Amino acid sequence: MDRKEFIINSTLAAFAVSISGCKKDEETTTTSGGVLTPVEACETTSDILGPFYRAGAPDRYDLTFAGLTGNVIELKGKVFKEDCSTPIENALVEIWHCDTAGAYDNSSSDFKHRGTRSSDVNGDYAFKTILPGKYKNGTLYRPSHIHFKITHPDSEELVSQIYFKNDPHIEDDPWAGTKNAERRILPITLEDVNGNLAIEFDISLKNK
Repeated sequence: MDRKEFIINSTLAAFAVSISGCKKDEETTTTSGGVLTPVEACETTSDILGPFYRAGAPDRYDLTFAGLTGNVIELKGKVFKEDCSTPIENALVEIWHCDTAGAYDNSSSDFKHRGTRSSDVNGDYAFKTILPGKYKNGTLYRPSHIHFKITHPDSEELVSQIYFKNDPHIEDDPWAGTKNAERRILPITLEDVNGNLAIEFDISLKNK
């Protein structure tokens, strides 16, 4: 599937994806004006899988390698049950993204920019990687994004993506530009005096 076919097919699929969110909001309302329950207000929203997912990415924290270009970040967070407070241990967190030129490693045994980690007893997970670049779908650039797939035997599978604040391509993107993606548009923070960059993304999974 080429990228033109991808954007056409995914636009149709996006309407069939179950959509939700990621932080607790004290006064979150539904589109009809009703107040969401606490579970609905902190539920992590889903997003399209896209055509570039590869099963079998290695279990590793560090996705960087010699000769890599790009801004290194630590991507971290916690995995919770749907109450957004009970941590889930051994949730399998898979991530994948393109390089700074917008290309995915779809075939090499290195599985570049791809990795998996299991959450620990406190629900924590983390990856060391880079900020992805961008690529065109049709005439539009997709905003920079990182894909997620999270699985656990007692929870429903979640497929999602994160985006980054102040990215000028978010507004026109058919997925990042929706209201349901708002809580997955995340800040990039300076974590310490050495200028290290971090992104935090807490995840809640629906119970089966």
